[in-house]
Amino acid sequence: MFYYVLKYVVLGPVLRLLFRPRIEGLENIPADGAAIVAGNHLSFSDHFLMPAIIKRRITFLAKAEYFTGPGVKGRLTAAFFRSAGQIPVDRSGKDAGQAAIREGLGVLGKGELLGIYPEGTRSHDGRLYKGKVGVAVMAITAQVPVVPCAMVGTFEIQPPGQVLPKIKRVAIRFGEPLDFSRYAGLENQKAAIRAVTDEIMYAILELSGQEYVDEYAAKVKAAEQKAAPPRKFPKLRR
Repeated sequence: MFYYVLKYVVLGPVLRLLFRPRIEGLENIPADGAAIVAGNHLSFSDHFLMPAIIKRRITFLAKAEYFTGPGVKGRLTAAFFRSAGQIPVDRSGKDAGQAAIREGLGVLGKGELLGIYPEGTRSHDGRLYKGKVGVAVMAITAQVPVVPCAMVGTFEIQPPGQVLPKIKRVAIRFGEPLDFSRYAGLENQKAAIRAVTDEIMYAILELSGQEYVDEYAAKVKAAEQKAAPPRKFPKLRR
């Protein structure tokens, strides 16, 4: 119930008024039945803008950190994500990917919409990065279509580190559903799931027009942080 109050009464109308999203291809979202919406991830605002304009309820696999933050802000964030029906996923440890896949298949098994960001994390520089294969495993296992989605302009309104977004128009584009039924039974074959993932990422790329980087975002970000020169602090006068 709270999900629909947020969507249609509290948050949805405000987001539509402030950001006036240009929506393309909304008819590509299936009216019923299980499906995956796979999108790029440029901003914290993506969590709110995409669900606000999709007519059906959509459940995202959200990182566990959103549910465990300290202080008042952490508790409010956790309460919001829980009320909105989002599922916490622990991304640490070797079994993290399998846990996310199990949770996602549970959503799809109920005939619902599952939202996922195949890059696994927000882009730190606005580019589109190599997708992780979990989305392919779920699509093949559950035999559901994948609708590619591109958020355009959300990096500019709220890049990483910016608390409040700028009020500026954005675009949300949905591509035609991708059918991977030809890969049935191949969810454990590395070549197959890599091919499916790359096809999904290419569809997102065509919609978004981003520069593509054939490496994982988390790996690139970590390497850049490691290579960055140490911060210099001014000497204190005695």
